[in-house]
Amino acid sequence: MKYVILIHSNPQPWGHPTIDFTEIGRAIPADERAAMGKEFEEMLTELSESGELLSGQALGPADGAKLYRNSKVATDGPYAEAKEHLAGFFLIDVDSQERAEAIAERFAGPGDTIELRATM
Repeated sequence: MKYVILIHSNPQPWGHPTIDFTEIGRAIPADERAAMGKEFEEMLTELSESGELLSGQALGPADGAKLYRNSKVATDGPYAEAKEHLAGFFLIDVDSQERAEAIAERFAGPGDTIELRATM
């Protein structure tokens, strides 16, 4: 079963890892942020080695996005006024929805909203 883990955030300025660019993240002491980063990298290594992590990518700032609709007219993004934008994604392949949910919970960082969605 394949799922995408979508990371929504509002880093100011835009940057990755988002924890270093959000108000909530910057309030965490640097040594704690570094430990969290190390733990995150260890999780990615674990998921890669198990074959569950297929890919992932951080995304550029939403203000550079373009929207294309059926009218064939491109407009500047993001979709609508929003405080959070899609910051990145990870594609996973797991044995069950429960496993996907357990992994998605581990992706939730300070100031981020995680969306788990099955692929079709």
